[in-house]
Amino acid sequence: MKIKKGDKVIVISGKDKGTEGVVEKAFPSEGSVVIAGVNVKKLHRKNSDSKGKGNAKKIGQIIERPAPISVSNVQLIDPKTKKGTRIGIIIKDGQRVRVAKKSGSELQ
Repeated sequence: MKIKKGDKVIVISGKDKGTEGVVEKAFPSEGSVVIAGVNVKKLHRKNSDSKGKGNAKKIGQIIERPAPISVSNVQLIDPKTKKGTRIGIIIKDGQRVRVAKKSGSELQ
């Protein structure tokens, strides 16, 4: 998987198409990434009246959290053109370097 944590990406398909964001987590084994503010799901938490240890009473609430999105539905943003681009890999001084296919510029 060529997209890593901290990369700025754009969503190219789905309900959040056209949305830009930063990758918070990457799951290479699943082929998915979590992007801040994209694919936000609502999680309903039920309140619980704990009468045991510590008497902690948890209040019911609705939590919004980003869910993973397939890596095939996002593209890295090219630093030169500021548009989505595919990623290539070249060997430079014995190191693997990611390169933007549209402009040919190196990516960090």
